[in-house]
Amino acid sequence: MKIITTLLFVFCFVTVFSQNLDQYEKKVFVRDGDTLNYRALYPADFDPEARYPVLLFLHGAGERGDDNQKQLIHGARMFLKSPVREAFPAILLFPQCPAGDYWASVKVDRSGPGVSLDFSEEMPPTRPMQLVEQLLDSVASRSFSDKNRLYVMGLSMGGMGTFEIVARNPDLFAAAVPICGGGNPLLAERYAKSTPFWIFHGALDDVVKPQHSVTMTLALQEAGGAPALTIFPYANHNSWDPAFNHPELLTWLFAQHK
Repeated sequence: MKIITTLLFVFCFVTVFSQNLDQYEKKVFVRDGDTLNYRALYPADFDPEARYPVLLFLHGAGERGDDNQKQLIHGARMFLKSPVREAFPAILLFPQCPAGDYWASVKVDRSGPGVSLDFSEEMPPTRPMQLVEQLLDSVASRSFSDKNRLYVMGLSMGGMGTFEIVARNPDLFAAAVPICGGGNPLLAERYAKSTPFWIFHGALDDVVKPQHSVTMTLALQEAGGAPALTIFPYANHNSWDPAFNHPELLTWLFAQHK
């Protein structure tokens, strides 16, 4: 009997979880023969005559694939909460990077403990990065998108993609939130003064070392920017959990504008 009750509870939880995430519309962006799976969430009372901010969310390496589902594992539920949807009506874009590929152009070495990342060389954008830029451009060009309030947020691999997409489009974003990521500090001067950053990392992160976020913060400061940096002393790589729960994150983010 206990087993049956447990199975029913799990079934109900999974069903409710899936139904909630189904509010994110499944979409496919096609450009030059390539496709990019993504999910989109519109404001609860969407009015095509109004204008809304657009938030691009870049997932981590563990959510890559072609199911157009896994990219919603982290972060998507936060934006489904009724108080959040009421206070911050926005258009949310959750693209999915194909397996084996990356958002950012970075040399990755997984042979040792943790992950070794080399951002020292500026490389051409990956195809997923190009498609994300084109997707964002197509959505931002719509009449209901507020072009002065385009935001990007990402975690881990997506945190790296956050730094890179801003570097490639230094005058585009009103704000950026990279979580447990990293970037090329030599490119910071391109966008340090034009894009506000709030950077998050876990002090105990043994996957992507927190020094990457510290390095980017210092580079942005030296280039004339004023980034915010929050290091969670007891968080490992999943610093997105305390970041998403930070009471000031969304208020700060959606208050930024060009």
